[in-house]
Amino acid sequence: MENKTEKIAILVDGDNAQAKLLKAILEEVSKYGKVTVRRIYGDWTVPHMNSWKDILNDLSFNPIQKFSYTTGKNSTDSSLIIDAMDILHDKIVDGFCIVSSDSDYTGLAKRIREEGIFVMGIGVKKTPKAFVQSCEIFTFCENISPDLVTPVLIETTAKSVPKAKKGKKPSFPNLDLELINKAYEMSISEGNETHISNIGINLRKIEPSFDARAFGFKNLTQLFSSLKNFEIINNEIGGLNHPLVKKKSTSIHRKVT
Repeated sequence: MENKTEKIAILVDGDNAQAKLLKAILEEVSKYGKVTVRRIYGDWTVPHMNSWKDILNDLSFNPIQKFSYTTGKNSTDSSLIIDAMDILHDKIVDGFCIVSSDSDYTGLAKRIREEGIFVMGIGVKKTPKAFVQSCEIFTFCENISPDLVTPVLIETTAKSVPKAKKGKKPSFPNLDLELINKAYEMSISEGNETHISNIGINLRKIEPSFDARAFGFKNLTQLFSSLKNFEIINNEIGGLNHPLVKKKSTSIHRKVT
C-alpha cells in the first residue's frame, strides 16, 4: 500500500485531458490522500469544453475560466501554474496531482518537489519523459482505464498472465527484471525479505511511471507472484495481510566423480 498524503490538490488541464476519465482519475489520486482542491482549467466558452460540464458538479470540481487571447496559443498552462504556486505558498495541501500530458508542466513539478511536497502526474503514454521523471509518481491514463489500454508479453509463469477476451490475445511490454532486482536490493536491510510496499516505493523512486497494471497485473503482489525468482509470503497483522517478498535461493549442485 502506498504512503498516504494528508491533502492533495488536483489541477486538470482541460485542454489536455479527457473528461470521461475524470472519475477514474479522482479515484486513482484518492489512493494517496484526501483530494481537497479540485480545479479544471480551460476556455469554457469554446465547444470542445462542453464534455466537462456534465460531470463538474457531480465530482465537485471548480471550473477555472481562461480565455485564449491569441490564436494557436492557450493560456491554461500559465493559469494552472500560477494557481499551483499560490496553493504551494499558502500551504493548504500536502501534495499535488497535475493532470496533463504537456511538457510545459515539467518546471512546475520540479519546483513543487524542491519544496519537499508530494507531486504526481497523470497523462497518456505519449507524455514527454521529462515531465514523467519530474514527478514522484506518474500514472498513465491507459493503466487507469482498461478500455484505453493498447496492449503491447511479459516473462512470467503462465499462471498469472491475464486471460484475453475471446478472439483477442493480449500482449504486454517486457518486464525490466534488472529494475525489479534493483528495487528489491534497495528494499532489504537484514535478511532477504521485505514488505512488497517497500519495493513499490523504491520502484517509483527509480521509475515514477512504474505500474503493475501496465504489464497486465492488478497489483504488485500479483506481479511478483508470477516471477520465478521470487516468492510471496503472507504476513497477517491485525487481520490485514501485509505481504513480504523473498528471493528464492539458487542451489548449485556439484557432480561428484
